[in-house]
Amino acid sequence: MDSYNAPESTPRQSGPSGVKDYFIGATLLQKRLESAKKLTSVVPTPSRRKVPQCSQLQEDAELQKVAFLLHKQWSLYSVTPLYKFSYTNLKEYSKLLSAFIAAEKQKGLAVQVGEDLNIKVIFSALLGMKGTQRDPEAFLVQILSKSQSPSENSKGKVLWTGWFCCVFGDSLLETVPEDFTCLPLFLANGAETNTAIIGTWFQKTFDCYFSPLAISAFNLSWMAAMWTACKMDHYMATTEFLWSVPCSPQSLDISYAIHPDDAKALWDSVHKTPGEVTQEEVDLFMNCLYSHFYRHFKIHLSATRLVRVSTSVASAHTDGKIKILCHKYIIGVLAYLTELAIFQIE
Repeated sequence: MDSYNAPESTPRQSGPSGVKDYFIGATLLQKRLESAKKLTSVVPTPSRRKVPQCSQLQEDAELQKVAFLLHKQWSLYSVTPLYKFSYTNLKEYSKLLSAFIAAEKQKGLAVQVGEDLNIKVIFSALLGMKGTQRDPEAFLVQILSKSQSPSENSKGKVLWTGWFCCVFGDSLLETVPEDFTCLPLFLANGAETNTAIIGTWFQKTFDCYFSPLAISAFNLSWMAAMWTACKMDHYMATTEFLWSVPCSPQSLDISYAIHPDDAKALWDSVHKTPGEVTQEEVDLFMNCLYSHFYRHFKIHLSATRLVRVSTSVASAHTDGKIKILCHKYIIGVLAYLTELAIFQIE
């Protein structure tokens, strides 16, 4: 396991404690996973990965929905597989979740399913948002305020969005019974109170378990290297790093911005394996950045903690926040996040 550091499993402290309180507790699936792991050998985490590519399956994705997912800040969670989830029941789930949210908002007052509420929940499939044909289809959940317009085509304001996906999730698919649907990566955008309520409904309905997915400095380094290796067709954004320095009475942040052409030139100088990124190359790439910074500012960045990276492909923060910026590489970004989510589950 020396080639891989697990994402930090401790829940984030920045949000309200209520979110953490909702996402706790053992499930039937966790017990089944324990027995399944006893029957399988421990597979070392890869020390090399492919450079993210545009998936052929991605061409089937609804472009308007995919574009809607870009440039938004998503909070990441890992999710154990859903028990008895059915894609044919999405409309029914919409009604049930709408009633549940309304009841929670009214502090536990009973709300009849199908009652005219001020909010509307929509479940919908995200076609093509997967790595292989074997991966379960991703799906989107949205909370909308009901429109006051009489027009049938008018839509209310989107209050909250979340989506479940599994991109190249073979390692989890192979160990889970058929009654479970494996969608280990959950991304949420909106009020954390809504995230907590929806997480509670999914836990009660599908016997699943949510946990905040933090991103370690080790994995941020991998992201920076892989995303720098990606070839961009259009405008390239500045490559940025943010390091945190523990200080008293308060911490100090160091921001390091690099022209994208310089970042790519540096990567090309250390990259020796076409189509792949290796641990050795990631280490060399980061060490070159450390050396350059020390030469100019006499500060050892290796003694600090990397907390954020930002490139033309995506930006990610160690507290489990991410923005996907490039449609072409969305599948590659989700594949790595799925890997981290599965590792946290296992």
